[in-house]
Amino acid sequence: MIGNGYIGGILSHIVISAVLGETDLQAVYYTAVYKEESAYILILPGLALKLLSAFVMARSYQIKPLWLKVQFACMAFLTINAFVFLVPMMPELRELAAQNIELGYLSDIYQSRAHTEMLIGISNVVPLILVLVLGIFGPQRP
Repeated sequence: MIGNGYIGGILSHIVISAVLGETDLQAVYYTAVYKEESAYILILPGLALKLLSAFVMARSYQIKPLWLKVQFACMAFLTINAFVFLVPMMPELRELAAQNIELGYLSDIYQSRAHTEMLIGISNVVPLILVLVLGIFGPQRP
């Protein structure tokens, strides 16, 4: 399925934060580095492939079925979240995490930004699941 790097990248963001936690400042920093790099390597290219595959698939339908329209709405939401919120936040979170090491504790601004990133990430769960389900069960030959 096209876009597995996208889905796996998002899920890995959730897992790494849960596994490494926020008690070790080095782990917090390397979690931020991982999230930023995996966004560029897995998530954004996977998102582009998923969008491309959805547009190519849509061309085979004279009349767009409801499942495809819902999938496009979800992909629009996920794309906006990625490019407007999450991608710009990644370098900032990495820098704030590096500053935490120098400070010796998690700063309030880091905690606030990390909380915002977590909420935005959580908002991706429902559309992501819908895109996955619709991509598997929605397509039928026109």
